[in-house]
Amino acid sequence: MASESVEWARTFGLVDSSHRVHRLQRADAAGLAGRACPDGSVDGLRLLTDLISWLFVMDDACDEDGLGADPVRLGPAISTLLDVLDHCGDPDVIPPAVGPLGDALHDLCRRARLNDHAPLLLRFVSQMREYLLALLWEAANRERRRVPEVAEYVQLRRHIGGVHPCLTLTDLASAQPPGSTQRADPALVALDLLAVDLVCWCNDLFSYSKESQADPDAHNLVTVIAQDSGADEAAALQAAANRFNQGLATYLDAEEALLSAGDDGIRNALAARRNWVRATYDWSLTAARYA
Repeated sequence: MASESVEWARTFGLVDSSHRVHRLQRADAAGLAGRACPDGSVDGLRLLTDLISWLFVMDDACDEDGLGADPVRLGPAISTLLDVLDHCGDPDVIPPAVGPLGDALHDLCRRARLNDHAPLLLRFVSQMREYLLALLWEAANRERRRVPEVAEYVQLRRHIGGVHPCLTLTDLASAQPPGSTQRADPALVALDLLAVDLVCWCNDLFSYSKESQADPDAHNLVTVIAQDSGADEAAALQAAANRFNQGLATYLDAEEALLSAGDDGIRNALAARRNWVRATYDWSLTAARYA
């Protein structure tokens, strides 16, 4: 699965040098997908792995290759990707000539569409749109060297992390994805937000060391807490860890409440979200992405 996903990225031109191929291999998208979706179908797991690879390439282009530091450069790129999403992977529509990121994104949407599950496809497209638009907020902050307040950061981080579309493709890979009524349950919606927050905060804690070696990235929970509270680095790290632990306790209580409600149809969805939280932690301990 790992080599197939890297080859997929090479085929679409997402990685066009040995350095970028090596960077993607070190990120271990397949390892993260396998931990998060251990019981998914082969095609579903492959689609999830390729999405994670795409997100890694996009994030690297923004965070390490300079695209995300200039809204004037990033804006046109986002516009063309939004144009791709508007077609929802329609195989009868020739995608616009938008380059490797757009071509690969169209392929992801096309394959998601093949599952013939319109609600999940539309949710995936909407969540990818939110992810792309949030990148513009991030770029504007970087250009102005602005550190957002904690509440603002927590809200936008949910979208920049790209976790929502990953959860949707995880549901798509499941033999029994949650139905529309279950998805609209306010309790599951709240649990989704908790799971996404935990994944993103875990990512921030593991990536902080790498990000702070040169110019501290404003888009990290530790940096935002330090700016907001005036705490030093050690205290901010502890506060971020405490926030994660408190969020995890709240998550477990919410999960138990949903399980005790006796709806067997929701169990697969709950297992998928729990898997994502644990998978992110375990993957972060072994992957070289934050080394």
